[in-house]
Amino acid sequence: MDTISVLTLRLAEAMGLYMIVIGIGGLTAPQRWRQMMDDLQRSPGLVMALGFPVFAVGAALVLIHSIWRDPLSIVVSAIGYVALIEGALLLAVPGPLIRIGFRSLHFTRAWAIVSIVLGILLFLAGLTGRATVIA
Repeated sequence: MDTISVLTLRLAEAMGLYMIVIGIGGLTAPQRWRQMMDDLQRSPGLVMALGFPVFAVGAALVLIHSIWRDPLSIVVSAIGYVALIEGALLLAVPGPLIRIGFRSLHFTRAWAIVSIVLGILLFLAGLTGRATVIA
């Protein structure tokens, strides 16, 4: 896959690996996701402690990679914006996001499989892609 930036390729690899690891965790120990959601519901401090790094990572990604020129750069940029928004919601109004998290627990294994598949695709796109000038 051709993209405009080497940074896009490296971020795609990193994001893909993250999705693979999270997906493996969801398949091997789905009860941890339930425990995590229970912890978040009980501890506003934990929500704030989680929200800040998610917001910071999203903000950093948006600042260094807001490129909307080709499919891979669009996916990488969109992930950055999603992280920024998720972090902001966790800091400002976490309730709706936590409720969505609890609803998604019914599909932990499905989410894990989707995460692994998308992670593999994103990682491979970054690994095998080329950074060229796109006309």
